[in-house]
Amino acid sequence: MTEPIEMIQIGGTHRLAVRRAGHGGVPLLLIHGFPCTSLIWSRNIGPLAAAGFDVAAPDLRGYGQSDFVADDVYDIAAFSTDLAELMDALGWAKAVVVAHDLGAATTLDFANRFPGRVDRVVLLDGTTPDLRGDYAAAGITATRGSGRKVLYDYQINQGLHADDLLDMLNTPARRRRYIAEFFGHRLWAPAHAFSDADRELLTLAYADAGRLRVAFADYEIVMGRRQTSTPTIEDRRIEQPVMVMVGADAVTLGQNIEAKCEVAYPRLVGPFWIKDAGHFLCWEKPRVVNGAVRAFCADLLARAQTQA
Repeated sequence: MTEPIEMIQIGGTHRLAVRRAGHGGVPLLLIHGFPCTSLIWSRNIGPLAAAGFDVAAPDLRGYGQSDFVADDVYDIAAFSTDLAELMDALGWAKAVVVAHDLGAATTLDFANRFPGRVDRVVLLDGTTPDLRGDYAAAGITATRGSGRKVLYDYQINQGLHADDLLDMLNTPARRRRYIAEFFGHRLWAPAHAFSDADRELLTLAYADAGRLRVAFADYEIVMGRRQTSTPTIEDRRIEQPVMVMVGADAVTLGQNIEAKCEVAYPRLVGPFWIKDAGHFLCWEKPRVVNGAVRAFCADLLARAQTQA
């Protein structure tokens, strides 16, 4: 089941498309990454709302059904500011944040840029902060290209040759097929994780060339081809409680993830390695993810229930 979209005005300049459920519960943001939209949370929104959360799953600016922005700024600092303004629009002072992929990188910035707005964090196959000195002091061996690493051909193509790639992907069918590959043969998930119907749903927004172009922006930033509006905060620990979950079949996180998490997240729970799952934990293992989020936030849910 997919929740209906609410278009919510952000800062007087654009609107975010937000999937909502569970109004009045514990505020919970679900933040998607690449190559996703808020639809990746379709198996989580309803169950988490039923557990007592007030759930908001936005499409990041320019993604899914959210508005494009006039200044063409699609970077982590802008995403973070949008999240704070979305919370203002929803009347939330503070929220739990569950995030995946680019959403996880955004949440690392958000938790430091607006620390008072973040109660606790759940990272699903997400990155760690760039704490090279601290990792070295802890005896963690540096790997080539530490920080946000370039791993595969698609990162090079999207980051260095975005317009040429879009010229090749010159029909809606080709654009959707390109995105569908990330839910298939690119080894991000077990072969059985996504059906043809799943891929049909999850690639729908990327029929639009403009949406795909926005999705390439983060890769251009990583590759030095696009400037950021404001420097990303990616070199600080996260002081809020953090739970980390990783698909055992994922290939996106690199080495030493457990040791890095212990340094980066002083109030760490996990990491938990989820068997028979890859990069898209919220879709592949929704019962596991939903149950873990409930347990991690059991005190918040109990307090909200007594106050209801």
